[in-house]
Amino acid sequence: MTVDVLRRPAPADRRARVAVAVLFFTNGALFANLLPRYPQIKAALGIDNAAYGLAVAAFPAGAITAGLGAGFLVRRFGSARVAVGGTVLTGAGILAAGLAPSVAVFAGALFLAGAMDAFTDVAQNAHGLRVQRRYGRSIINSFHAIWSIGAVTGGSMAAAAIALGVSRGPHLLFSAVVFAGAACVALRFCLPGPEGESEPAAEASSEDRAPSPARAPERGLRTGWVLAALVLIATAGTLVEDAGMSWATLYLADSLHATAALAASGYVALVGAQFVGRIVGDRLVDRFGQRAVARSGALIAAVGMGLALAVPTVPGTVLGFAAAGFGVATLVPAAMHDADELPGLKPGSGLTLVSWLMRLGFLLSPPVVGLVADATSLRAGLLVVPLAGLIVLVCGGVLQPRRH
Repeated sequence: MTVDVLRRPAPADRRARVAVAVLFFTNGALFANLLPRYPQIKAALGIDNAAYGLAVAAFPAGAITAGLGAGFLVRRFGSARVAVGGTVLTGAGILAAGLAPSVAVFAGALFLAGAMDAFTDVAQNAHGLRVQRRYGRSIINSFHAIWSIGAVTGGSMAAAAIALGVSRGPHLLFSAVVFAGAACVALRFCLPGPEGESEPAAEASSEDRAPSPARAPERGLRTGWVLAALVLIATAGTLVEDAGMSWATLYLADSLHATAALAASGYVALVGAQFVGRIVGDRLVDRFGQRAVARSGALIAAVGMGLALAVPTVPGTVLGFAAAGFGVATLVPAAMHDADELPGLKPGSGLTLVSWLMRLGFLLSPPVVGLVADATSLRAGLLVVPLAGLIVLVCGGVLQPRRH
C-alpha cells in the first residue's frame, strides 16, 4: 500500500506528462505536413528519383551531423528548452524546404530541419524518461503513440490542403506557427530542475549499472554487442518509417497511378497503424516481453509488405504499409529503453547513441532506394521493408524477454 502511494504521480508530474505528449505530437505533425507535398516539389524542381533520394537524404544527414551535440545542449539548457527550441527551428526548415526554388536550397533546408529534429528527438525522449521515472512504470510507448497521432494529423492536414488546392506556402506556414506555438505553451508545464536531478525509482537501478572490476571487460564487450544489435533494431524501424515518408506517396501516385489525395493515404496508413501498435504496445510487452513482441511485429511487417509488393494494387499497398507500421511500432521505443538501461554506461549515453546511429537508416535508405528504383523499379526498391523485418528477426534476441 505504501509503495503504491509513493509511486502515485503528483499533479505536476501529470501536467509534465501532458506537456511531453504535446512535444511528441508537434514533432510528428510538423514533418508529416511536408511529406505528401514531395511529389509536387519533385515535379517543380524537375529531378529524377536518384537526385530526389539524395536530396531528401539531407534530412537524416543533418540529424546525424548534429545528433551528438544534443547531449551537450540538454545539459546546458535543459531537455524541455532544447525540445521546444528544436521544434520551432524544425518548422522554419520545413517551411523553407516547401518553398525551395532549387535542389540545393531544398536539400539545405532539409539539412537544417533534420539537425533541429535530432535535438528535439533526444531532448523530448530524455524528458519523457524523466517523467517515466516519476511515474515508476513504463509510459514511453504512449509518448511515441502520440507522435504517431501527430504524424497522422499532419499527413491528413496536408492531404486536405492538397485536395482543397491550398498552395505549399500558406499551408506550411500555418502548420509551423500552430505547432511551434503549441510546443512553446507546453514548455511551461515541463519538469523543472537540472537534468541530473535524481528521480524516484531511479536510484536503485543506478547501482546495477556499475559492473564489478573483475567482470568489467567481459561485461563491456557484451554491452557493446548488445548496443550494436539495438542500433540495428532501431535502424530497421527507421527504414520502414522512411519507406512511408519518402516513397509511399510516390509509389502510389507514379507506379500505381493513384490520385494525389489518395496517394497520401499510404503514409497515413503506416503511421496510423503504428499508433495502434504503440497504444497496445505497453500491454503486449508486459504480457509477452519485448523480444516476442518485436519478432512477431517484424514478421507481420515482412509478410504484409511482401505480399503488397508481390501483388501490387492500391488497396493492397495501403494495407501493406499499414502492416509494416503496426509491425515496427514498438521497435524504436524498445531499443531506446533497453539501451538506456545497459550496465556500464552513464545514464542517457545508450539513449543518445541509439538515437544518433539509428538515423543512418534515414540517411542511407533514400539514396539506395532511389538508385534501385532508377535501375529497376520503385517496387523493387521498397523491398527494404521486408528486409528490415528480417533484420529484427535475427537481432531481436537481445531485447528483454518476458518477465516472470
